[in-house]
Amino acid sequence: MNTNRLSKTITAALNAQMTKEAHASQIYLSYGAWASSQGFGGIANFLFRHANEERNHMMKILEYILKRGAEVEVTSIPAPPENPVNLLSCFEKIFLHEVDNTKGIYKVAKISHEEEDWATWNFMQWFVKEQIEEETLIMNLLDKMKIAGGEKMSSNELYSFDRDLESASDEVRPAQDVTTMKP
Repeated sequence: MNTNRLSKTITAALNAQMTKEAHASQIYLSYGAWASSQGFGGIANFLFRHANEERNHMMKILEYILKRGAEVEVTSIPAPPENPVNLLSCFEKIFLHEVDNTKGIYKVAKISHEEEDWATWNFMQWFVKEQIEEETLIMNLLDKMKIAGGEKMSSNELYSFDRDLESASDEVRPAQDVTTMKP
């Protein structure tokens, strides 16, 4: 008996997104290793935590595909891009990758909506919300870096930024939780 409850199109899109999440993990891992080699242990810690988070996203999709009775296709992932030239470029590259990842998530959500696969559409809403948080987190870090001088951040500013990221929360308050009393 066939117990698969996902169309071929949705299965292919979910498998492609699973690969994107694995690739995102590799990018964070690669950039974390680069940051560590540059002496930025706090930034490396932040990036390594995000590598794990992206891997967890990959596993979440993998488990969903299996629970819906479809076949998981594990494929090779592209190599991470070359190392950034500085911290600002590192976080700019991360932001662009997160935006690309968001587009992939929207694609799966759109297909599931078009096919009226409400279980998958509902499943993807967690990822939609997560990407808002991911993009906002990186945009906030880019803003802080730009305020501190961007590519020309002083040694003291780089040191402070590194220390701040070592223990900084990875959480961003969702827009729907903001009120006039708690902006």
